[in-house]
Amino acid sequence: MSTKVSDHVLNRLREWGVEHVFGYPGDGINGLLAAWGRAEDRPRFIQSRHEEMSAFEAVGYAKFSGRIGVCAATSGPGAIHLLNGLYDAKLDHVPVLAIVGQTHRSAMGGSYQQEVDLHTLFKDVSSDFVETVTVPEQLPNVLDRAIRTAYARRAPTTVIIPGDVQDLDYSPPTHEFKMVPSSLDRSAWTAIPSQESLERAAEVLNSGDKAAILVGQGAAGAQPEVERIAELLGAGVAKALLGKDALSDELPYVTGAIGLLGTRPSYELMRDCDTLLTIGSSFPYTQFLPEFGKARGVQIDIDPHMVGMRYPYEVNLVGDAKATLERLIPLLDKDRGREWYDTVCANVTRWHEVMERRAELSADPINPEYVARVLDPLLPGNAIITSDSGSAANWYARHLTHRSGMRSSLSGTLATMGCGVPYAIGAKFAHPNRPVIALVGDGAMQMNGLAEMITAAKYRDRWEDPRLVVGVWNNHDLNQVTWEMRAMEGAPAFLPSQEIPDVPYAAFARSLGLTGIRVEKPEDVEAGWRAGLDADGPAVIEFLTDPAVPPVPPHATWKQLEATAASVLKGDHDRGSMVRQGFKAKIQEFLPGSDRS
Repeated sequence: MSTKVSDHVLNRLREWGVEHVFGYPGDGINGLLAAWGRAEDRPRFIQSRHEEMSAFEAVGYAKFSGRIGVCAATSGPGAIHLLNGLYDAKLDHVPVLAIVGQTHRSAMGGSYQQEVDLHTLFKDVSSDFVETVTVPEQLPNVLDRAIRTAYARRAPTTVIIPGDVQDLDYSPPTHEFKMVPSSLDRSAWTAIPSQESLERAAEVLNSGDKAAILVGQGAAGAQPEVERIAELLGAGVAKALLGKDALSDELPYVTGAIGLLGTRPSYELMRDCDTLLTIGSSFPYTQFLPEFGKARGVQIDIDPHMVGMRYPYEVNLVGDAKATLERLIPLLDKDRGREWYDTVCANVTRWHEVMERRAELSADPINPEYVARVLDPLLPGNAIITSDSGSAANWYARHLTHRSGMRSSLSGTLATMGCGVPYAIGAKFAHPNRPVIALVGDGAMQMNGLAEMITAAKYRDRWEDPRLVVGVWNNHDLNQVTWEMRAMEGAPAFLPSQEIPDVPYAAFARSLGLTGIRVEKPEDVEAGWRAGLDADGPAVIEFLTDPAVPPVPPHATWKQLEATAASVLKGDHDRGSMVRQGFKAKIQEFLPGSDRS
């Protein structure tokens, strides 16, 4: 039997080491689906409930495996559905390949059913590479180049294959004019800055007495080097949200997350430092970095397109974080005073006390901070944690201690809702022998998390460690936006947009044959988490939490809190509880020692 184009595509994916393709069927990829049958499901086709989830699962797989994530969709509506997940990959710099069907070549341009201009559709999200295969001889080059580009640019790429082309007999490019042969190999490479630029960077870093380091996901492969340079500089280390697993939170000088979802010691670190070293991060919120002119700065990033932004750095080192730090460290002075370092560590210790007190504050019915705080010591040492966007991301950022050996991520730049559960499913296929915990708000769970629990139930037997625990903060409110309206717009919550139905999340999980637990009282929170972590398969643990507990930003002042309170007292439905909880949370920063309120 002859080899079809579709057969060749799957064979080439296998040669690239692709083991899973996340997708949803449709007639635009019927030829590929038939080839999957002939290939005995190699690479494995993982069926989501929606193409957007396929893309998110591919992103989660890529983030946690370090390998390319691949998703597949039919033409027209299926292709359109991929976009949000692919934009998530683009903005978080993740290698993902989308394989998309198209109407037959003979119908193109004829306003045929489901005909969409896919090049126009994908030209922004897959700007590094998008191509349509119109004849078999374009392969394997188009597919190879899409994969190599995705890896090299850390970006999504798209290959479009019309339905009739999928069924053509495959013939390779020949040794003649206007044919483009290809090869599989993708050799490893490392970018290294020049010696002169390293020496200039060392001069900047040696000039200060109060060093701050900001790390992002680009520092993840350089943990020993980051620890060493922090020790040499006597520096505190703050982390962008995508860099949460780049360094252990157990180190005394790690101040935690930075930004609106960040910590007070990270805010103080940036406010008071005189030198700044940014490693592998394009953290966008300039207002959380040092005042212009107050600190000298050095940046390290692998992508020359991303350096020199966010802050007026004096030296921009383009290179791999690990290789660059290895060459920079010997150039640094080794004699540093301890006063700044001791101040940073003391601020971190105090913040942990503040967060413990905030988590223990009473609420109606459960303090959402307490839910995350209780989970923290229960996390397995090899856990993978995903967080959705929304107020749950605040508790993920501030209360979970990332320990060496753990992995974690969220939608850092797009900050899209609905990624937490599909990320977790992608992580399970990347690491089927590790437990995965997803932290999700009720809005995101209603958006698509419930449906993807069907996917989790479908594939639970594929995972060596079957634990996939989804913690749902159920407060009947789109809480992050509600608080943003209060704090940024000075407006009370607009219930028609913010209030959402009370859905029986745990009961839905039980209807699928999964573990489902509803927690209604604070004293049951720990037992709920333990039941999920001890389950023999996927579990949904639903916590009824108080929407009036505010995600107070680290820079919030009494004056700002008073202004927010004054604005919502005009007519907020939950005004009494909101003001009470907000002031209770903020006052914890001013209490001495380990006193409680």
